[in-house]
Amino acid sequence: MNRDTNRMASGLAPRPPGYAEWLTDLKTRIHTAQQRAALAVNRELMLLYWQLGRDILERQSQVGWGAGIIDQISRDLRVAFPDMKGFSRSNLKYMRAFAEAWPDFAIGQQPVGQLPWGHNLVLLTKLKTAGNARPMPSARSTMAGHATCWFCTSSSVAWNAKARR
Repeated sequence: MNRDTNRMASGLAPRPPGYAEWLTDLKTRIHTAQQRAALAVNRELMLLYWQLGRDILERQSQVGWGAGIIDQISRDLRVAFPDMKGFSRSNLKYMRAFAEAWPDFAIGQQPVGQLPWGHNLVLLTKLKTAGNARPMPSARSTMAGHATCWFCTSSSVAWNAKARR
């Protein structure tokens, strides 16, 4: 039996002319939409992490919250969002350092907002060891298509990772 005979026996119709090309185009559009969605998730998470870091900085300096508040925030956020990773004490400190390093953070205006969180952590770590010069990522690194966050369990990020396999 040939393929078309097998399809007809299993209830599938033979593929019409042009189907393979259309399917290839459709798959490309789906992958592109998944990448755009993952980038949108990344932008929103970067803004959230920066805002959280900024809020911690402001409250520590203006309201007098001590360093111990980070442990409390970490516990409370882990309870509120048990399926989401990223609210450890050390990560909250990175968020605070992120807001401190880029106090005028604006999504869409600075390339740092287009980088995944893990890449920003590398920049922050290098910032600590190289003095106070703020490294700026190159446009090429922001266009590399890296859009997932290493500690996110968001389903929209998860399906993007599955789509790449």
